[in-house]
Amino acid sequence: MAVLSILLMLCSLVMLWKPVWVWNAVESWKSEDGAEPSDLYIWSVRFGGVMCFLAGCGGIAAGML
Repeated sequence: MAVLSILLMLCSLVMLWKPVWVWNAVESWKSEDGAEPSDLYIWSVRFGGVMCFLAGCGGIAAGML
């Protein structure tokens, strides 16, 4: 359980620091111009990164109980 929580936390750090990498890997093929993600997309990926980080922390905390 702790390994999956740490993996989730690492992925969430990528979502927080480099949301453009996530867009390039997942969403860029859907864009007509393919130039860059919108500000709303960057905000939503960062928000998802925060939520995933908190879920990873919760998983580690639950494993300690």
